[in-house]
Amino acid sequence: MTTDAYGKLFLPATLALLLAGCSVGPDYQGPPAAPAVSQFQRLPSSGVGTQPAQARWWLAFHDPRLNGLIDNALRHNPDLAIAAARLKEARATLMGDEAQQYPKLNASALAARAKLPDSIGLGGDNPMNLYSSSFDASWELDLFGQERRAVQAGRAQAQASEASLADTQVSIAAEVARNYLLLCGTRERLANLNQNLQLQQKALDLVSQRRERGAANDSDVNRLQTQLENSRAEIPSLQADINDYQDQLAFLSGLTPGALDTLLASADRLPAQPDRVNAGDPVSLLRHRPDIRSAERQLAASTATVGEHVADLYPKVTLRGLLGFSSSDSGQIYRQENESWMLIPMLQWNILDFGRVRSQINVAKAQRDEAEAQWRKTVLDALRDANSSLSRYGQQRQTLVNYLQVENTADRDSALVSQRYGAGVSSLIDLLDTQRTALTAGQNRIQAQTSLALDFVALQKSLGLGWQDGAG
Repeated sequence: MTTDAYGKLFLPATLALLLAGCSVGPDYQGPPAAPAVSQFQRLPSSGVGTQPAQARWWLAFHDPRLNGLIDNALRHNPDLAIAAARLKEARATLMGDEAQQYPKLNASALAARAKLPDSIGLGGDNPMNLYSSSFDASWELDLFGQERRAVQAGRAQAQASEASLADTQVSIAAEVARNYLLLCGTRERLANLNQNLQLQQKALDLVSQRRERGAANDSDVNRLQTQLENSRAEIPSLQADINDYQDQLAFLSGLTPGALDTLLASADRLPAQPDRVNAGDPVSLLRHRPDIRSAERQLAASTATVGEHVADLYPKVTLRGLLGFSSSDSGQIYRQENESWMLIPMLQWNILDFGRVRSQINVAKAQRDEAEAQWRKTVLDALRDANSSLSRYGQQRQTLVNYLQVENTADRDSALVSQRYGAGVSSLIDLLDTQRTALTAGQNRIQAQTSLALDFVALQKSLGLGWQDGAG
């Protein structure tokens, strides 16, 4: 092929690189200014600090079983697999958008042998051979940045998918911890209830004996019998809850029901509560929460989409070129005299469309406004969520302190009556009654301790913690 042919085919490509430089439509300038809040308004007066929060917050429970459950769920949870697949899809779409900026080049080759009717009188060889090879290229010049805007939108969408994956990690870690803590708390409550049942049975047997001696009446027996049956009625519900928590933990780990029963069989006590929690500040909150990042990237994508549609107002220039060689002799196909080429610049401009493009632009602008409003809502909701979680956590800490005091008082009273019973001053009924009171106080303490642990988890989730960099 001659130098002149190369020049005629590729000179327009060089011109395109010089012409392509502007992008119409709005340039993304970042999200609007976030609310200027330097500290949480509902920060408790004690128990919660403003130092940077721990990303792997579940380590504060010092429970290896919980750590293993969360780590396993973050590898095998089906929702995470779905989010990871969506991220791969977004990245693949971005690669396609980037490829649209470059020329398309096709190659073809042909070898044919044909016999034409003698009546045509062509003369020469008949049958005849034909050998041909050609290269054709097309390139839509991105004069007004439509393809560049598409790439910007695709890149922002891929980053939004990354943030969505991180947000799923936050939810999964919190959900695993929540179900595990409920399992431990429920098992502890069940053990406490079984102790209470034993005391109630002893009290019923004692009163029944007294009735036989005429020292008690049927009403006393019926009252204790009713109390005993009511307590027994709680057991099936608690056991059903235990099974449900175990199955939910298996599901969160991508396993079938019952797969974790052996591992969880000894999860019968709540892990120790952390003495102090660090919550950081609102600035770190807005930086850590993946849903805010996702909303911001959606805003960036919708802004770029406006530019895509604005570019439809302007003409589109496409360069098409063909370079081919044809010959009846395969050995001479690439000789200069067998060369043919063609260059076709095409201009397309939708001059009169009765407002269709303007309508699409207005739709894109409205979607961008919606994305901005969604970002503002997400920011406000994050601040509300964090402050509400801080308030609940602080109040529940005080509630647990109160129940601990009640339990201590009930235990002291039970010990005192036990001494008096040993000295013959108090009756067995009094002893059993104070023991039941102590166990009831313990039941309330367990519930309060479980609620505090769940509020701790909710606080960490509201701070946007629990996701890991480099996921996907």
